[in-house]
Amino acid sequence: MQQIPASLLTLVAGALATIIGIWVSQTHHLFPVQASEQAPLVDGFFNLMFAIAIALFLIVEGTILLFAIKFRKPKDDDTDGTPIEGNLPLEIFWTAIPTVIVFALGIYSVDVYKQMGGFSSSSPVIEAQNHSDSGSAIAATISEAPTISEDTAPLANKKIGIKGSPTQQNQTADVNVNVTGMQFAWIFQYPEENITSGELHVPVGADVSLNIAATDVIHSFWVPQFRLKQDAIPGMDTELRFVATKPGAYPVVCTELCGGYHGSMRTRVIVHTPEEYESWLQENQIAQQDSLETVAVNPAELTPSQYLAAYDADMNISSETLAQINK
Repeated sequence: MQQIPASLLTLVAGALATIIGIWVSQTHHLFPVQASEQAPLVDGFFNLMFAIAIALFLIVEGTILLFAIKFRKPKDDDTDGTPIEGNLPLEIFWTAIPTVIVFALGIYSVDVYKQMGGFSSSSPVIEAQNHSDSGSAIAATISEAPTISEDTAPLANKKIGIKGSPTQQNQTADVNVNVTGMQFAWIFQYPEENITSGELHVPVGADVSLNIAATDVIHSFWVPQFRLKQDAIPGMDTELRFVATKPGAYPVVCTELCGGYHGSMRTRVIVHTPEEYESWLQENQIAQQDSLETVAVNPAELTPSQYLAAYDADMNISSETLAQINK
C-alpha cells in the first residue's frame, strides 16, 4: 500500500485545524451582549485572534501527542535515539508563519483602534505648522510644552482617549457628560442640562462624549457591553466617545486598583429610548431645581418660630408654645 505523503497530511491537518478554529471563534459565548457601535470592531479582532490561537493549539498539541505515541520508546529498549541535527526548511517555516501573523494582527489592531477614534483625525504636527506664524515645526516634547505660543495653545488642550470615528471627531456630540472618578464613586454631570447623577443616562443611537477626570488617584471607566475602557487620571482630562445601540442597564466598573474599596466602585449606564431620555431629563431638572431651592435657605435668617415650624408636628409643639419661645 502506497504511503500518503507527509506534506499532504500536514496540509489536511492544517486545514482541519483552521476550520475548527474559525467555527469555535464564531460560536463561542465568552462576551456579554454588544451594546455599542464600537463593540463589533473589538469582537471581530478578538475572534480573529481566537481562531488563530485555537488552530495553533490544535496543530502544536496534536503534533506532540502524535509524536509521543508514534515514536515512543519500545519496551526494554535502552538504546539512544536517532541523532537529528535539524531541519532548515521546517525552522524557516515555523519562524516565518508566526512573524507574518504577528505583523498582520498588529496592522489590523491599529486599523480597529483608528476606527474607534483612538487617533486624532489630524496630525498635531501639521496643526502646529498651520498655527505657527514663522512656519517652523513645533517639537511635541513635554519639556518644550510651556513655550508653545498662544497661536498654538489649542494643541496643549487636546485630550487623549477614544474620540469617536474620524467622521464624528469633526462634529459636535449629541450628549456631553463630565465624568469624575473619586474614591470610591463615579459622578456624572450634564453641564448643558444642569443635572448631576450617580448613574450615567444616555439615549440610544446618540453620539455621547464623556469628559473624564479624577480627583485623587487613577481610576478606569469600563463598560463591558460597550467594549470600551478609559482611564481617569488626576490632573489630565481624558475622553471617551461612543454610540449606544441597545437600550438597557449595563454595569460601569473601575478596572484600576484605586484603594481598599476598589471592588465596590461600581455604578450603571442606563441606555434609554429617546422618549425615555427626554422624560428623565425633565424629571431630574425639576427635581434638582427644587432641591437647590431648599438647600439655599439660610437657617440663620429665620426666626425661631419659622425655624421650628417645620418640626412642630413631629415634636408636638403648639403654636402658643412657639409664640412663647419667640418672646
